[in-house]
Amino acid sequence: MSEYQKIIPIANQILKNHELCYHCLGRLFSKQLCLSSNKILGQKLKKNFKSSQKCFICKNLFDNLDYFLKMMIDSTSDYSYCTFSVGTAVKPSIVDRDDYIRSHYKLMGVDSVKTDITKELGKSFSKKTKKILDFLDPEINLIINFKNESCELYSKSITFSGRYVKTLRGITQKQKSCINCSGRGCRTCMFHGISEFDSVEGIISQYIFKKFGGTTTKFTWIGGEDKSSLVLGDGRPFFVKLQHPNKRKSKLTSIDLNSVKLKNLKIIDKFPKKPITFSSSVKIKISSKHPLDPQYLKKLKNICNAPVMVYEKSGKYFGKQIFFINYKKNSSHDFSLFMKVEGGLPIRRFIEGGDVSPNISEFLNCECKCDVFDFHGIDVQ
Repeated sequence: MSEYQKIIPIANQILKNHELCYHCLGRLFSKQLCLSSNKILGQKLKKNFKSSQKCFICKNLFDNLDYFLKMMIDSTSDYSYCTFSVGTAVKPSIVDRDDYIRSHYKLMGVDSVKTDITKELGKSFSKKTKKILDFLDPEINLIINFKNESCELYSKSITFSGRYVKTLRGITQKQKSCINCSGRGCRTCMFHGISEFDSVEGIISQYIFKKFGGTTTKFTWIGGEDKSSLVLGDGRPFFVKLQHPNKRKSKLTSIDLNSVKLKNLKIIDKFPKKPITFSSSVKIKISSKHPLDPQYLKKLKNICNAPVMVYEKSGKYFGKQIFFINYKKNSSHDFSLFMKVEGGLPIRRFIEGGDVSPNISEFLNCECKCDVFDFHGIDVQ
């Protein structure tokens, strides 16, 4: 007796007691027969039975999948993508009836009705859109809720790397979060998490939103600078993750955003998980209330002999290395300092004191003020 002949009595017994659609009936036996189409098998098993009522399990939900397929297509109309996945939420009563049939008739290794609905939607959507179904790492994820007849879309984030040059003083690096949502994203800030675009973060975010759509951005900065600082040379490296993008590809090179210029902006595969070590070349303008002693200035190079210790209010401390230091005396009360330092050294505190040892004020034996400091190069190690 063939496997097909074995299942006929069970299928007939089920159909005598319960009305099932082609999809639900075929699903109960298709794996056992190693068949791919539940519907075709269901039609074959049900050829001697007339349908008069709705399917006991799905209530003819499979006949209405085109409605949800159109909903999926409409939801993705503003997105560019190559791969997708589908998830579903069905009414508990459907799941309960499916479990009852499989348990009552001792049907083992059978896909659930939810799994079958998800598969059918995935196949139909792929056929309509010519996109690839990918459950491991999709660019778009669609969740169909059959309870309230809705479709939610989740777009995989994009990560960028690049460098920025800041040629105008008075621009902060970081943007303040939206007061209404504290950066989470709301209608007030158009779901961007920031309500203004007047910082380096804001200017870059605004450009990315314009090119790729999306909601919020998350930056990882390779160091930072004061509002009054310039960032010159090849610029400061940064990484930014864009959440829920609409587009995934665009021509990116060097972009002039007036006071902020982007260099080598590109899409990368992964957001950095570990802190990145770097060094900075800095020019600092320093003034003093008292005349500077030339003998002390000449000894500044000795600071390179040992790490500079930085003490925090929390009680923690760490050392930072000065790789190179030189100076130029401008007058009896001010001078310029040129340094290459390990990333993370607080420049202003290093000049003026404040739980940094040694510091320039301490070393020169006079109270020094950091007037302004600019970055001429940042090297990632």
